[in-house]
Amino acid sequence: MQLDILAFGVHPDDVELSCSGTLLAAIAQGKKCGIIDLTRGELGTRGSVETRALEAANAATILGVHHRENLGMADGFFMQDESNLRKIIEVIRRFKPSIILANAPEDRHPDHGRSAKLVADAAFLSGLRKIVTHDSHNQLQEAWRPTQVFHYIQDRLLNPNFVIDISDYFSKKMESILAYTTQFYNTNLNEPQTYISSPQFLETVKGRDMQMGKRIGVAYGEGYITEKTIGITSFDALVQIVT
Repeated sequence: MQLDILAFGVHPDDVELSCSGTLLAAIAQGKKCGIIDLTRGELGTRGSVETRALEAANAATILGVHHRENLGMADGFFMQDESNLRKIIEVIRRFKPSIILANAPEDRHPDHGRSAKLVADAAFLSGLRKIVTHDSHNQLQEAWRPTQVFHYIQDRLLNPNFVIDISDYFSKKMESILAYTTQFYNTNLNEPQTYISSPQFLETVKGRDMQMGKRIGVAYGEGYITEKTIGITSFDALVQIVT
């Protein structure tokens, strides 16, 4: 199955928090989208590997993505090495996405920035035919390089290069976030409090998306950073900014 958009997150819930509105909008337009979690989030203070896996599956169902899988890298300790690069290259070549969404290039959690570089480097290397990889049936994979790699904005309010309107999908985005019942505000749990488990944290997610939306004159938006210049064929592709 070829996917149009493949979203990578280093932890289960990164994608939901940061770019799930974009995936929902794309799916509504008929695009095929998938999610790849690099780690199982095993160092998270709340919940467990098992509960995180169940929550990720529930969130994927809410979003309606066409595929989700976990590469099982070491949470907090994954390295920029050949083994991990090859894992990502194999996934990219399997699904042949045009667009990759990846973690923020810098953020509060050190895993986010390291993941951003790991995924971006793998996306480039995936296009080199002399890097040999095989699929699960031991068949030789063809080289494939995505057209674009975009980095979503996470905890730090980085300046975006562009913003996608997610106004029609914000409520469903929040539903997918709340699928992670062990991670976010939940009065029914007897778990340690963390940076993301307070009700105020979810308000900051809403506030960030409102601020991004305000930049392009809509209710809610998700911002992205790109190292590659984006070309357009018509001014009609641009959202009218309200000033």
